Amino acid sequence: MVKAISKFVQGPSRALCVLIFLVVSLPLAAQQLGVPQSGVLTISSDRIFTESAFGRRVFDEIEAESAALAAENERIVAELSREEKELTQKREVLSPEEFRPLAEAFDRKVQSHREGQRAKLDALARRSDEARNQFFELAQPMLIDLLRETGASLIIERSNVFLSSDASDVTAIAIRRIDAAIGDGSQLEEGDKP
Repeated sequence: MVKAISKFVQGPSRALCVLIFLVVSLPLAAQQLGVPQSGVLTISSDRIFTESAFGRRVFDEIEAESAALAAENERIVAELSREEKELTQKREVLSPEEFRPLAEAFDRKVQSHREGQRAKLDALARRSDEARNQFFELAQPMLIDLLRETGASLIIERSNVFLSSDASDVTAIAIRRIDAAIGDGSQLEEGDKP
């Protein structure tokens, strides 16, 4: 009887047993590495950026520049307020013909400062957007590797999914891998920095 079973297992059935073993063990091996096996993965792109070392560095830099810009704006407003008071005092002693050019010059100065500050705010917002775009460009190879390892065919933004298992969410895994690969991005060449 044992010989009959051993002959049966050695032929095509053996190949089938090996195939079944591989099919069952590969997902288990991947799950042991912390990578879920799913045809569709979900990811939170906001979390990937804000919780990554790269995103935290960019946030800190933008926050520092925003604070400096706010302080500069307060200083300019205080300076303009002082000039406006002086101009108001001059109005009482100057004729309308003498006062008008001073008032127009002050208005141009106020407008110029306002436009300058708005341009700086816009540049800061653009820099934030550019940094985010650069981050996802740099992160793409790690996300592609996740697709390959899991055998998934696509990654969907988690906020666009109506219902899914938490097991399909690879956000935390992606953050760890991106941090390991690119860190906070400060090592990038100066021309590539956001």
